[in-house]
Amino acid sequence: MKIVMLERLSVGEDVDVSYLSELGDFTAYDNTVTAEEIIERIGDADAVIANKSRLNEQTLRNAPNVKIIAELATGYDNVDIAYCKSRGIKVVNVRDYSTAMVAQHTLALALAVSQKLVHYDNYVKSGQYAGQKRFSNFDIPFTELDGKTWGVVGFGNIGSRVARIAESFGCRVIIHSITGTKHDCGYEQVDKETLLRESDYISLHCPLSDLSRYFIDAEAFKQMKSTAILVNVARGPVVDSAALADALEQGIIAGAGLDVLEKEPIAADDPLGRIKDSTKLIITPHLAWASVEARTRCVSEVYKNLQAFMNGEDRNVVN
Repeated sequence: MKIVMLERLSVGEDVDVSYLSELGDFTAYDNTVTAEEIIERIGDADAVIANKSRLNEQTLRNAPNVKIIAELATGYDNVDIAYCKSRGIKVVNVRDYSTAMVAQHTLALALAVSQKLVHYDNYVKSGQYAGQKRFSNFDIPFTELDGKTWGVVGFGNIGSRVARIAESFGCRVIIHSITGTKHDCGYEQVDKETLLRESDYISLHCPLSDLSRYFIDAEAFKQMKSTAILVNVARGPVVDSAALADALEQGIIAGAGLDVLEKEPIAADDPLGRIKDSTKLIITPHLAWASVEARTRCVSEVYKNLQAFMNGEDRNVVN
């Protein structure tokens, strides 16, 4: 089997991928961006390993041998599932490999924003702390998680883990399902309006779909508490960037922590780029999933998915 890995750098150079060659003729490209590059590189491939590279009729029609697409991720919105199904191409993903890390990063973003950690770190390192007369400084107020309401949107593996962690901090947890799925989980399930109105923190863990696109928009911000903090570790377009920038600048909400953006890397004209105040906004470069452990598991799971396929078994098939 000829295996082509289109985005080797997406798992980092510190994580070994060489053992994928045990499964066949293996070629890895550091990065593949354009349709032309994809078409050229997968022309005679049997299996394609991808993360963000667009795999659709345009890029696949001249690759007659492709039988399986193995995603280096849980999400598969880069793949035209309907076209793959029409061709008999199986699409497999990697599940639950980064749950612990994404949940951890969700809390890290929320705490960094709410506790103004960047501000206070800069205060010490700038020399201001050394120059003051008293032992403590708390010039920008911050609050506790204990007793607050944490709203979770999307109650899969990550959302449910975040709920448990938030609860351990003393939060009342409420959950909302964009699709309307009912969860028997011990947490109060609420409609969107209640979620927005009652939550002190809202964390987003839903996949990107027509239902979730711009789930948090200008109207949503108007319904949120002025003290609320939004955390998005789902997909960038779940939040309207322009509306979020306005909400932060106008004080409609207190802050936001983001690991995902509408365009990645961040676009030069992204309105969020103009907000430099880290007490209001912290953005990390889509790394919530990327602990060494999670990236290592990701590659291992891709190996197992391809191995299962070669043995005639279905494993993590999404279509």
